[in-house]
Amino acid sequence: MPQTQPLPPAILLLGPTASGKTACALSLAQRLPVEIISVDSALVYRDMDIGTAKPSREEQAVCPHHLIDIVSPEEAYSAARFCEDARRLMAEITARGRIPLLVGGTMLYYKALREGLSDLPEANAGLRREIEDAATRDGWPALHAELAQLDPDAAARLEPNDAQRIQRALEIVRLTGQPLAASYARREQLADSHRYIPLALTPGDRAVLHARIARRFDAMLLAGFVDEVVALRKHYQLDPNLPSMRCVGYRQALEYLDGYIDLPTMRDKGIFATRQLAKRQITWQRNFRDNWGDLVELDCLAADLEKQVCTLVDQAL
Repeated sequence: MPQTQPLPPAILLLGPTASGKTACALSLAQRLPVEIISVDSALVYRDMDIGTAKPSREEQAVCPHHLIDIVSPEEAYSAARFCEDARRLMAEITARGRIPLLVGGTMLYYKALREGLSDLPEANAGLRREIEDAATRDGWPALHAELAQLDPDAAARLEPNDAQRIQRALEIVRLTGQPLAASYARREQLADSHRYIPLALTPGDRAVLHARIARRFDAMLLAGFVDEVVALRKHYQLDPNLPSMRCVGYRQALEYLDGYIDLPTMRDKGIFATRQLAKRQITWQRNFRDNWGDLVELDCLAADLEKQVCTLVDQAL
């Protein structure tokens, strides 16, 4: 019988915000012929640099980077589009004799890449306008109550003012006539094109990560984050419900610029939102650990973290 060719490698480096992913990725780039594919739903947006902690020009010059600055802040970027882009890039990088290194903290993208995408209906513009009109007239809590009648389980997982998720849940339930869980259970999964080497950076002490998050947010403010948002509003038609403006920090900055909160409150709310994001990311990683038998976890607070990452990847290649 003919031997089956082994799949080419692809490294996955995931972790919560402020866990040191960029530093570890650049250490790998010093040792290996990698090209970095960003797995970050915020880095795709042009002109959103400070608030997303986008790698600097110097950092991006260390090795090729992909899926950064590819869409306008006025646009949306989906998990389905990420999978399409990432698979294409992985094939191209491998064809060049290099190794794809996927780095970021948007856990839904990793899940979609490895486990497949749910079979959900396409967005329906007419139905969305109808739902938005009803929300304008009656308020999102009323739409949440409607969802609770149609799909109690889905409604129980959402806050009454979570406009984006209530809208999408109602849209799916109305289009399919089925509970949300039934649509998510149907998945389209493609055969793996690469042998994944997944590494997860996890904090051994959550309080230390929280302190890092606060320091980084303060550094962003000193670097001109508020001025960045002012410039974005001059160049783009933005509102708080756009996916770009739901990135942590940006919504709080808009509240501050519109006079709803003062600067200290904006800082506190931005730090809190970032900590909540990190908590969700860590929960995702815990689920990946249970479902992916090959996931290796490392304490992102370890002094020799970059050395550990490089050693593990060397052993796995």
